Amino acid sequence: MRSEGRLLTDDQTAFLLSHRIAYLATADSNGQPHTLPCCFAVVDGSVYTPLDHKPKRVPLERLRRVRDLRANPAVCLTVDDYDEDWRRLRWLQVRGEATLIQPGREHQRAIDALTRRYQQYAAMSLADVPVIRIAPRQIVEWSWPAGNG
Repeated sequence: MRSEGRLLTDDQTAFLLSHRIAYLATADSNGQPHTLPCCFAVVDGSVYTPLDHKPKRVPLERLRRVRDLRANPAVCLTVDDYDEDWRRLRWLQVRGEATLIQPGREHQRAIDALTRRYQQYAAMSLADVPVIRIAPRQIVEWSWPAGNG
């Protein structure tokens, strides 16, 4: 069932949350793509992924995904089920617009949801790092046989 103003159905949200990681695709101002795995949570129909304190090669503001989002907020988040029995294949994409959320009420709700999903975040302070909010604009999914997803 779809909630008013939300694109993700309950089934799609359940499928998304049944995965521990997703793949976030961004593109720079020239359309050059960049994809990376990420932790995520869903809050009120939006998807959140943190810029956490795992080791980085550059400061947070210089991360490729941050630079890409500032130049081009269009993103795609993908989760998938792969199986050698291709009748069990399924994937779901959340295509949307990303925004960097700074500390505040929305940020805290996202951090709370992320900490509930990933116990590692309980030992890692996330209060001072932005989170990426993905506001879904389109949900695309596929399964074999098509239409079962």
